Amino acid sequence: MEVKTQPVAETPKVETPATPKPESSTEPKISAFSLSSIRKKKELEASNKSYVKPSSVMPTEEFTETEMLVQWNKYAQRLGDKGLKIMESLLLINDPTLEGTVITLELPNEGSKLDFESQINGLLGHLKGHLHNHDITIEVFVNEAVESKRSLNDQDRYNRLMEINPNIELLRTTFGLDLHT
Repeated sequence: MEVKTQPVAETPKVETPATPKPESSTEPKISAFSLSSIRKKKELEASNKSYVKPSSVMPTEEFTETEMLVQWNKYAQRLGDKGLKIMESLLLINDPTLEGTVITLELPNEGSKLDFESQINGLLGHLKGHLHNHDITIEVFVNEAVESKRSLNDQDRYNRLMEINPNIELLRTTFGLDLHT
């Protein structure tokens, strides 16, 4: 008996691709928690600032204080809807006044001023866009004048009500009311 052998085809050898070695960069690696990384981050943010058109191209339409207040309150409402209640309350503490294109706002303390100034760019963008005037600026003043509040007793309150309406005395005598001081 003869055994026939068939030639077996050789399987080609598959070479595994060599993993590319990372090229060593010329820049030293920077820790995420170092001062140099903070500087790099600030440089990156500064370079990513959007291009601002020259002001000669921007619209400068006239607007009234009423129109400004409407847009001011709309922006405050929008911030409140987003959950930024502190900024909303800062915008609604006092009504701003308008002198030309300068909006002045009076805030009660320096901390409020710092919070407001950190968010002022969004407000300016909203006002400039909706009022079609890119000359708008906002000035913030701090008024820390403390009004002395004195406690009033019953007699003081009664005297104040008498100034407002003298008929209070008629009511007191008609019903036989007495003040307890």
